[in-house]
Amino acid sequence: MNASRRSLGPAHFRRLYDANADPWRFRDSTYEQAKYRQTIAALDDRSFSSAFEVGCSIGVLTRMLAPRCDAILAVDLIERPLAEAREACADQTWVRFERMQVPQEWPDGTFDLIMLSEILYFLSPTDIVSVADRTARSLAPDGVVLLVNWQGQSGDPCTGEAAACLFIERTRGRMESRRHVREAGYRLDLLVRR
Repeated sequence: MNASRRSLGPAHFRRLYDANADPWRFRDSTYEQAKYRQTIAALDDRSFSSAFEVGCSIGVLTRMLAPRCDAILAVDLIERPLAEAREACADQTWVRFERMQVPQEWPDGTFDLIMLSEILYFLSPTDIVSVADRTARSLAPDGVVLLVNWQGQSGDPCTGEAAACLFIERTRGRMESRRHVREAGYRLDLLVRR
């Protein structure tokens, strides 16, 4: 983990989406689809009154989460993927999409599900700490946080491993781990409020 690295900003993601509307192949990658199934399975049969999904991209995971939630606020850093996400979830009227730069921007209210899937390692260590603090304050008493982090090497500010460990360490005493899964390429951590 490089403590001096900055979070990746809107310009970085704009370039990715300008080159490819689905830069990580969320719609058709076997890896992504298997990871999404595991992500949904980690929630067991639970339903949620209010969910917050950070880094929703084009809304593939959002669409899968929606049947379990009474309301979802799904956010991303730039508008282009949000337009596709709105279209993909147009029939799910309880899903709302907003452009938001986390952690500098954060919604009011509390959530019983906060989804941080494939997002933390794009942030600096300082911003991961801020996300952890904001998450802990926004989590309802019976709420859960689901972290999903890619385990490969990249030029991102953090590795997925370092990002997950930093988040978990920062929330120690406020949240506890209920499930930890390692699959080929990613780790999944389900945390609950203490």
